[in-house]
Amino acid sequence: AAVLPRLVCASSVALVVWAGFCSAVCVEVPSETEAVQGTHMKLLCISCMKREEVTASTMVEWFYRPDGGKDEPIYKYEKKIHEFPSRFSGRLQWNGSKDMQDVSITVLNVTLNDSGIYTCNITREFEFEIHRPLFTSSREIHLTVVEEAGEDFTSVISEIMMYILLVFLTLWLLIEMVYCYRKVSKAEEAAQENATDYLAIPSENKENCAVPVEE
Repeated sequence: AAVLPRLVCASSVALVVWAGFCSAVCVEVPSETEAVQGTHMKLLCISCMKREEVTASTMVEWFYRPDGGKDEPIYKYEKKIHEFPSRFSGRLQWNGSKDMQDVSITVLNVTLNDSGIYTCNITREFEFEIHRPLFTSSREIHLTVVEEAGEDFTSVISEIMMYILLVFLTLWLLIEMVYCYRKVSKAEEAAQENATDYLAIPSENKENCAVPVEE
């Protein structure tokens, strides 16, 4: 009879923990889907269903599927790394985090033949007092490998804005130069007019224009 209340209490705790999992905010960060041959490509896979206060064992499996082909295992992480024989042999590198929220891998020296679909399967077994629930999740990354890096939309917009700014600064500089030229020309014309008017004054009047010096 005393076992039933304990089971009810334990079940309530498990439900609270599960509610915490469901209500936790998990930010899904999509992986890049284009790589340039000869570079390193990180296949980003984020799994957020884990709390530090809850013990859990995690297994990560990576699969690769070429266009028109079938899934083939290429990488596995379960306490230790296991790399399957494949076209990626020696070119895969674990790039995940210690808490196993990030379970990404990096493909080294990407080739054109690496285009295809990569699948990241995560299996977590949570260790509660009375039961061990198992949760799985999966992510797919459609990767395209190109020979050369193309300009993205952001860089194109940046270049356009730079050219617009250069044109604006050039026009502003021309306007300032014209304004200064006209200002200097008007000043010179005014000085010439004053000089002409002064020369037209008779000599006796020029002497009267002199300012008397006080003793």
